[in-house]
Amino acid sequence: MSLFHQLAAKVTRRRRANVTPSASASSPSQSSSSPSQSALQPVSSSPIRSLAELEKQMALEAQRAAAALQPTPLQQATLRAKRFTRQILGVSLLLGIPVGIIAVINLPYAPIRKPVAEKAPILLLPSYISMDQHFRRAIESLEAAKQLIDQATAPADLELGEQKLQQAQESLDRLPTWLWSELPDTQAWWWYGWRLRYSSFTSARTEAGRLQGKVFQEKNALTALEQAQQSLQAAQQQYRQAKTSIEQQTALAAWQTALDRLQQVPESTLAHQLARQSYDAGRRDLEAIGGLAVSNQRAATLIAAAKQFGWQAAQAGQNAPHTATEWAEVIRLWQAAIDQLQQVPQTDLTGYAEAQKLLAIYKVDQGRIRVRLQQEQQAVATLEQVKAQINRLIARTPDDSQRMNRNATVGELQQIIHQLETIASSTTAYPEAQRLLVSAKNKLKQFQ
Repeated sequence: MSLFHQLAAKVTRRRRANVTPSASASSPSQSSSSPSQSALQPVSSSPIRSLAELEKQMALEAQRAAAALQPTPLQQATLRAKRFTRQILGVSLLLGIPVGIIAVINLPYAPIRKPVAEKAPILLLPSYISMDQHFRRAIESLEAAKQLIDQATAPADLELGEQKLQQAQESLDRLPTWLWSELPDTQAWWWYGWRLRYSSFTSARTEAGRLQGKVFQEKNALTALEQAQQSLQAAQQQYRQAKTSIEQQTALAAWQTALDRLQQVPESTLAHQLARQSYDAGRRDLEAIGGLAVSNQRAATLIAAAKQFGWQAAQAGQNAPHTATEWAEVIRLWQAAIDQLQQVPQTDLTGYAEAQKLLAIYKVDQGRIRVRLQQEQQAVATLEQVKAQINRLIARTPDDSQRMNRNATVGELQQIIHQLETIASSTTAYPEAQRLLVSAKNKLKQFQ
C-alpha cells in the first residue's frame, strides 16, 4: 500500500471517530423517543471537508511521516562511517588480492617462479628490479672497497674498505644462483636501465674474493708490523736503561732482530710501507750507535735471510707442474730474497760483493719461473677457450645428420685440435687437454 493510500485511510478513521462521540452525547429524551421519531431526525456529523483541504491534510501527514523516517545526525554519522568502512574494505580487497598474488609469485622460490617466468615473466619484474638494485649496490660498494683497500694510506682505510666489502658481499648473496635460468630478455625492457649480467656477476664475485684475500693479508701484515714495532721500542728502551756493555750488546742484538722483523713484513701491503718508515728510522739510530760493526752484522743478516728465501723458493718450485697461484708464490719468494740482497749496504765491501753474486743468480731463477707462470696461465686460458668452443659446437650440431654442415664441423674440429696441441706438457692443463685431443681426433675421423 502506498503512502497516499495510508494517509487516506488514516483520515477516514479520524472522521469516523468524530462522528461516534457526537451521537453518544445526545440527550436522554432524545434517546428515549420513539423509534419512528429518531429515525426521522437527521444524523449529526462533522463538517464535510473539501478536496483541497483533504489534499492539504494528506500532504501535511506525508511531511510528518517523512520527518519521522528522516535519520538523526548521530544516525547519519554512523551510516557515513559504515559506508566509508565498506569502501575502504572494498578498495583494500581490490588492491590487496592482486598485490598479494604478485608478492607470492615474487618469492625467492624456484618452483613458484619457474612457471611464471615461462608464461608471464613481466609479473616477476618487482623481484628482477630488486635483484638488479642489489647488484647496483654491490657494484658501488665493491668499487668503494677496491679504492680503499688497494690504495690504503692508513689502517682506517682498510677498516672502512672491509665494511664496504662486507656490504657488497651481502648484496651479492641476495642474488640467487638459479637467477640466470629465468632471467628475462632485457632487450625488451629498454625503458629500464638493466645492469645485471652473468659476466658482471662473476667478475664481481671474483673481485670480492680477491679483496677478501687482500684484507686478510693486510691484517696479518699489520699484526706483524705491530709486533715488530713493539719489539723495536722494547729494544730501544732496554738500550737506554742498560748499564753495562753486555746489556748494551744484548739490547743492540734485540734492536737488530726487531729491524729484521720489520723487513719481513709482506710487500705490496700498507704495513710494508709503514714498516719501511719505522725501519729507516730505527736503522739510522742503530747505525749511529753501533757504527760499522752493526752495518757488517746487518749485511750478514740480510744475506742469510736472502739465502733462506731462495731455499724456500727452490723447494716450492720442485715437482712441477704447478698452478698459476703456486708459481706466483715461488716468484714472490724469489722477490723477497732479491729485496733482502738489494738492502745490503755498499759500505760493507765483502758483504756487498757476495750479495751481488747471489742477486744475479736469483734474478735468473725468478725470470725462469715467470716464464713457467706465463705458460701455465696461457695453457689454462687456451683450455677454457677450447671447452667453450666444444660446447658451442655441440649446441649447434643438429640431431639429424643430414642437416649437418660437415665442412664447417670438420674445420672447427681441426681448429680445436690445433689449439689443444699448443698446450705445453709442463702445465697442469696438459692431461685434460690430451684427453680432449684424443676425443677430437676420433670425432674428426668419423667425418672423414
